[in-house]
Amino acid sequence: MRFHAGFRFNSHYDTWCYLPLLAFVSFNDEKEQYLCAAVLRPGNAPASRGAIGILWRILQRVWAAFPKARVRVRLDGGFADPLLLDFLDTMGVEYVVAMAKNAVLNRWAEPQMEQARQFSQASGKTEHVYGEARYRAGSWSSERRVIFKAEVVRQEGKPSKDNPRFVITDLKQRPQGIYEQVYCQRGQTENHLKELHYGLEIDRTSCTSFLANQFRVLMTAAAYVLMQEIRLRAARTPCARAQVWMLRERLLKLGAHVVRSVRRVVLHLPHSFPFLDTFRQVALALGARAG
Repeated sequence: MRFHAGFRFNSHYDTWCYLPLLAFVSFNDEKEQYLCAAVLRPGNAPASRGAIGILWRILQRVWAAFPKARVRVRLDGGFADPLLLDFLDTMGVEYVVAMAKNAVLNRWAEPQMEQARQFSQASGKTEHVYGEARYRAGSWSSERRVIFKAEVVRQEGKPSKDNPRFVITDLKQRPQGIYEQVYCQRGQTENHLKELHYGLEIDRTSCTSFLANQFRVLMTAAAYVLMQEIRLRAARTPCARAQVWMLRERLLKLGAHVVRSVRRVVLHLPHSFPFLDTFRQVALALGARAG
């Protein structure tokens, strides 16, 4: 077996791999999340490696463009690193960071877990109860607010299962609102990651040089940004919510006759195909001229 630079064994995934770090940004109440960073890392890198540097650059660019912007950072599990949390406190941003459970947090959440078990037993469905605590891990510089979701999961034909979840935050809202309305928005990011993986194959990193593979990741990220722009321009059409592979099938995989001259290149597209109206709308929105 031939290993590439940075190609390391990851015990969690039980395989040799790279571990890319991707960042998305959204504005106010917009549903769209824009890919803004894609950094390739060795497969054995800690989840938080490179996060401070990426966040620093993003924050500087955001505040340069919007000096009065209030920034909220949402990080998934594995990023509850003491240095990263101190960085977020120092920068004065709002944050919601997932945290792995431990014996202390499980003990504090036990009263809510017992309530959730009782509710689930009575309803026969998945139930959850929210709570919070002030907590300071041994490696932390200060005490922080931790909210938790005490959940009992029920699936047909399976025994009930306790599923406590914990989130570190400096937000002041009620625990349920923070978890459901802020933290759970990460689900949309998961959809973007699936698009990058299955639609654009961002895992095609077969070069022997680490920098070459990083370049391939950046090219894939750039392609995804273009696909996002196409989808945004397809508003109020059948492609408004299409995944990137569907956009490619409907709008990009077209037969064309190419005519070249000294001064220009002319593409003669089909007179008719199923998504012609959507193609025309997207093309005009991106600056094309009918002729």
